[in-house]
Amino acid sequence: MPPKKKRKSPPPVSVADRISALPDSLLHHVLSFLPAQASVRTCVLARRWRHLWRSTTGLRIVGLDDEVELDVEDLRKFVDHLLILRERTDLDSVEIKFDEFCEEDQPYVKTWVRFALMCKVRTLTLHVGASEYLDLDDLPLVSRHLRTLDLDGVGLQATFLDFGSCPVLQDLKMSHCNINACRISSHSLKHLTIYCCHNHFDCRIHDSTPCLVSLELSHFSGRTPFLENMALLESAHVYLSDYCQDVCLNYDSGVFCGANNNACKNCVPIEDDCSREYVLLGGISNAKHLKLLPGSKTFIFARDLKHCPTFTKLKTLLLNEYWCEGPDLDPLTCILKNSPVLEKLTLQLFSKGPTHKVEMKGAYSSVEGPAAISEHLHMVEVKCNVVDEKILKVLKFLTAFNIRFGFV
Repeated sequence: MPPKKKRKSPPPVSVADRISALPDSLLHHVLSFLPAQASVRTCVLARRWRHLWRSTTGLRIVGLDDEVELDVEDLRKFVDHLLILRERTDLDSVEIKFDEFCEEDQPYVKTWVRFALMCKVRTLTLHVGASEYLDLDDLPLVSRHLRTLDLDGVGLQATFLDFGSCPVLQDLKMSHCNINACRISSHSLKHLTIYCCHNHFDCRIHDSTPCLVSLELSHFSGRTPFLENMALLESAHVYLSDYCQDVCLNYDSGVFCGANNNACKNCVPIEDDCSREYVLLGGISNAKHLKLLPGSKTFIFARDLKHCPTFTKLKTLLLNEYWCEGPDLDPLTCILKNSPVLEKLTLQLFSKGPTHKVEMKGAYSSVEGPAAISEHLHMVEVKCNVVDEKILKVLKFLTAFNIRFGFV
């Protein structure tokens, strides 16, 4: 029997050769995930890579080590050369992140932003980690391609926040920004996040975004923004901390005057309030899912509840202990009676979470009497750290509405 022929092994294929065999469009996309400095350095890998970095679909002007952000001065020379040598191809995304800057640096950063807009960028991120705000020009943002705008640590002027010249902008996130304006307006915006932002004007920012689907307003410093009608709103998360300017200065002394009279200077209605029934609740009354978490000293919800709207679409509702104050838990009573199709109620009382030492679940019992609240309410959750007198008072109140509880 003749000996078996030894099968020849295929020649080894280097990983570099296999990657180089990919089409240009795919390599442009892959390089977009690298910091711009690392993307440019790929030009030394082989002749095939010499010019790929010039046409990437994304641009990341960040520190070479993603964990360490640089100062503008460290990035300026490199970025200036990059923008000159790069092809003028369209950009899917541009990400600009840095720490400290000086006044002379600001024109450079603004040029980088304008370059991104000229390249029809769809997603633009500008994060400034400095201790002061980087002020953007008080000029309109003009782009027929921009869909997502993520800003952190910048100063925003009135004209910039009129997004009438950005007809496809859908997602706007502002974090740690100084908002020097009295209006945010967009007819295309669907998702809006305002987190830890500041407004020093003695007026309310009017949020005119009629097509909004989701809203997050959290840790706002200054007068609480006025929310105009949002007919398409699906969900809203509103957390007003005691940094909000709409807090009663007499709260700690035991006299909560905000909803009743003008005893403290913060509680005096400003001009925006005098001709309007609501500041927050009217704008979000069409939502299906709400999280309303005001600080203990804030009075804006108490004022709004004087003319409580009907939440005709509301399915799920998360509230904190603010709504369980008062001798008869009037705020909670009011909002429950005006939520005719509510299905799930969660009360997160004196516990920040995400874990809670005590969790109880209950359900509405329709056989024990007429419905004073939504007959669709099939789940009520109470989350807290300890069952004390305040919690027992809430449980007794809910039991009066034919809700029966058990511990989880």
